[in-house]
Amino acid sequence: MGGFFTGRSLADLGRDLRSGDTTAAELLAHAFASIDAEENSGENTGEKPKLNAFVTLDREGAEAAAKQADNELGSGVDRGPLHGVPVAVKDIIDVAGLPTGMGSAHFTGHVAGKDAACVTMLRDAGAVIVGKTGTHEFAYGGSGDVSVNGPVRNPHDRERMSGGSSSGSAVAVAAGMVPLALGTDTGGSVRIPAAFCGITGFKPPYGVIPTDGVFPLSPSLDHVGFLAASADDCRIAYHALAGPAEAVSLPVGDTPRVAWIEPESADPDVVRTVRALFSDAPAEPLDLFELRRVFRAIQDCEAYDIHADRVAAAPELYQPPTLERLEQAAPTPGWRYLRAFRERGEFARHVAGLLERYDLLALPTMMMTAPKIGELEGAFGRHAPALVALTCAWNVLGLPALSFPAGTVGGLPVGAQIITRRGAESLLFDTAARLTG
Repeated sequence: MGGFFTGRSLADLGRDLRSGDTTAAELLAHAFASIDAEENSGENTGEKPKLNAFVTLDREGAEAAAKQADNELGSGVDRGPLHGVPVAVKDIIDVAGLPTGMGSAHFTGHVAGKDAACVTMLRDAGAVIVGKTGTHEFAYGGSGDVSVNGPVRNPHDRERMSGGSSSGSAVAVAAGMVPLALGTDTGGSVRIPAAFCGITGFKPPYGVIPTDGVFPLSPSLDHVGFLAASADDCRIAYHALAGPAEAVSLPVGDTPRVAWIEPESADPDVVRTVRALFSDAPAEPLDLFELRRVFRAIQDCEAYDIHADRVAAAPELYQPPTLERLEQAAPTPGWRYLRAFRERGEFARHVAGLLERYDLLALPTMMMTAPKIGELEGAFGRHAPALVALTCAWNVLGLPALSFPAGTVGGLPVGAQIITRRGAESLLFDTAARLTG
């Protein structure tokens, strides 16, 4: 995991660019060299399979963007902290002129005609887009190992899941290929791979980063988010695209009031590792199982609506686990979908009450460390529900959520997850930076 950007923060890169110690073109060259060394090396065979983080590289377009970034900085035009920084984009997000394959044979050869809104925002901020990263097929899964492009592998152990569905984006950052990547998060798809790969993943509040030009999974739950090495880097990226989050004033010397949400059926070692960061936080009850039922009802109905015609016309083009999930979603009745929205409102009121008494809610990001690739059975039963068990609630409620490294169990990364009210995102970044500082 020794790519060029390992250990280099966005703030450091920005200072080097503006001091003249480096250029956007040089940073891009380092990015491509790091990608090539990992993904295209002859050594990545047999005992060392490639990580498979990228599905498309845009060398020509990125070189033109880096040249423009350097010319602008040279003439006094500074677009902000992402100016000249190499960024990767998940392959369900449109980048004009590049394939958007969604990890599926259904979209083989499909090329995007224009940029997604979030990509336009990246370009406006001066970022240099290097290419597209692998995704779980149609972003419909949390493992990252179901795709026409093959599994994306965890850099800590190449036989293990990277997590999904923003699998390639997380691995590209964790392996130091790029300092920042865009992902999407419908039930945890930014935070899951962040936790499994030992980096930071941020899901903003619902609707803050537009999803226009992002292939939908469940429009009521879909978010665009960020993957980076640290909370400070996620803060920089978020502010660059969305503007500074509303400042939250705390008395000098005070620390945020944190409530611990006890996870059920999670690996005790994972729980202990995360709980140690919040040892003084009182436990508060929250029925995550029922929230997951609400999530499932909404996602099942919306996902099947999006895919029904493809399921009918060409089911053989889906990866078998994706088709199985869609077929299981099909019978969900309309009344269950409508009831889920009423239940969501009840949970939203309950959690709003918690966030009047506390500034943050804390719990592990994942119930376990990264399972082996293709491992769908085991101590946690089928992994699909277990993978989103602790993350999907915050998509249902649309609240900002951050996963950050909390330590290791058995040599594999563990993520801590913190949640706050909309507008208080700075508390997430400040708290994670303090705990990992």
